[in-house]
Amino acid sequence: MTKMEPGLTGKAETTVSESNTALEIGSGSVPVFATPMLVALMEIAAINSLERHLPEGRTTVGIKIDITHTAATPVGMTATARAELVKVDGKRLVFQVSAEDEAGPIGEGWHERFIVDQEKFISRAKEKI
Repeated sequence: MTKMEPGLTGKAETTVSESNTALEIGSGSVPVFATPMLVALMEIAAINSLERHLPEGRTTVGIKIDITHTAATPVGMTATARAELVKVDGKRLVFQVSAEDEAGPIGEGWHERFIVDQEKFISRAKEKI
């Protein structure tokens, strides 16, 4: 484990297939990479930036995302998301996120995650049942 500080970066990518299009998941009526899937890819990039940096028993949960999906990515192309940790405010982590496909940028924005004790978090969630 190393110190968690601004500058950490992460990346995630996926090939657009029928299963992650807006048409298939119900977020739209066109067969292109779905905005909810872009959000998930950006979150994965942020999570990947934290590998080996979180203390034992800790994880992060997404608490806010504000992105713009600026271009469509058709089936067969690869979408790549990148995240950079820009602010550490106690347990709150702020990331600048972006994404592109082979033709250029497809989205950008901000994402916040919060560091939690994994066991306590799961226990509290189960108490809701």
